[in-house]
Amino acid sequence: MSKFNEIINADRPVLIDFSAEWCQPCKMMPPILKQVKQQFGDKIRILKVDVDKNPSIAQKWMIQNVPTLMIFKKGEMKFRQAGVIPAPQLSNIVNKFL
Repeated sequence: MSKFNEIINADRPVLIDFSAEWCQPCKMMPPILKQVKQQFGDKIRILKVDVDKNPSIAQKWMIQNVPTLMIFKKGEMKFRQAGVIPAPQLSNIVNKFL
């Protein structure tokens, strides 16, 4: 948990993909996240969190549906949405927090 807090408190925005291996829609996110990462490079950090392997983090942030995407900047949650978000839409969202 402390490593997670360290990551979300950074100056650089962090996009977190809360997911699970058994979740079918979650399997659609990696290529979308890859596109976003290619577009923004080092301006954003992208982190995947498996809710089954990290239950304390999932519980703290009340993750009830996967995938859930969250953006943090300097420890503050700036965005949260459950479900798959297409790459162009996600890029527009990320751009607001750079």
